[in-house]
Amino acid sequence: MVHMNIFRSIFSKLKEEIHEPEVLILLGPRQVGKSTLLTELHKEVSAKKCLFVDLEQAHDLNRFAKSKAEITDWLLEYDFVFIDEFYYLPNAGEVFKAVFDHGKRHSNPTKIVASGSSSIEIHAHLKESLAGRFIKKIVYPLVLEEYLHPDSRSYVDLDTYLRFGGMPGLSSCSNDDKKKDLLEAFVSSYIFKDIKALIKEENIRAFNHFLSILADRQGQLVEVSSLASEVGLAASSVNRYLEILNQTYVNYTLNSYHTNLANELKKSKKTFLFDLGVRNSILKDFRPASEREDKGQVLESYVFQHLVSRLKPNHDLRFWRTKHQQEVDFVLIEDRQPTPIEVKSKLGSAKVPKGIRAFCSKYTKVKRTYTVSERNFEPLVEDGVEHHFIRFDAITSVFEG
Repeated sequence: MVHMNIFRSIFSKLKEEIHEPEVLILLGPRQVGKSTLLTELHKEVSAKKCLFVDLEQAHDLNRFAKSKAEITDWLLEYDFVFIDEFYYLPNAGEVFKAVFDHGKRHSNPTKIVASGSSSIEIHAHLKESLAGRFIKKIVYPLVLEEYLHPDSRSYVDLDTYLRFGGMPGLSSCSNDDKKKDLLEAFVSSYIFKDIKALIKEENIRAFNHFLSILADRQGQLVEVSSLASEVGLAASSVNRYLEILNQTYVNYTLNSYHTNLANELKKSKKTFLFDLGVRNSILKDFRPASEREDKGQVLESYVFQHLVSRLKPNHDLRFWRTKHQQEVDFVLIEDRQPTPIEVKSKLGSAKVPKGIRAFCSKYTKVKRTYTVSERNFEPLVEDGVEHHFIRFDAITSVFEG
């Protein structure tokens, strides 16, 4: 059994969901701790009649070599069923649906908790078979506040986090060279396990080149036609590669914020890889952020990853840019109300950035803004708007209002 040595903020939410009737699905990229979370949830209900299987293990997978009806009847014998890497099960969605519907009709429902490294096929399967019957939770790499939590048994400071990211497998490793090896192994396993099955063999090299370009230009505007020309692929292939990266939660696409003002860029996109350590491994650059030419990108990526991991159903995350080069790094939207967030590698005083001022002048209903840097300052109030200045390690305070 693998035990958590780092506090995971998602765990308390999962413990609440485990007593709800819907199928609970944990999705996310490989090696972010889904299996460990599944194991810990299993412990929470171990007094009940439980089944725990890992379908990457041949022995467990062979146990499902039955008809859909036989599998359904078998699972219904248990109070809780935990299935790791569930996508190896043919017709998983239909089986889960049958088990859930049986529970709705009877007083002894079976709770299914499943995890998997997301893929395009998984998404389609769940939507078709389990509409209204499942709760999806995305598992992200560790964020800095989880390392700093009193219940965590492994400490990481900001500088280390910016170099090696938040992959849980690195949390018990004190050797920097071993961390680099583990991150390189992740990149290789992702390419050959998740990607090789989704693209043609002869395009693996082009995909690697494409991934390197995305890492290098993280946080910058993405032009599909320009990328296609540089990689030597058709624009349709580049769009498909972006979709694969997004559907496997390895990369995120950020859309622009606009309300149809004529000077706003409406179709622009920015992309961010899901983990700083993985990005650094792809770039083969583990220097401290203070020594890097792309320090601004590193810090912006850190802020993005901490924001996206905390988004709720009533949230959205965008960026803002106009044709006149006015811009804000992030716009956090809560119940359709925007909050601009700007990232500064250095900030000498409590000075509101030009981009935030421009945004506030166009969107007069803004109540708060945040400027994130290495220092914090007392808030300023101007024209009814609270301008906050916070440190990088306090980024999740933007959700506290």
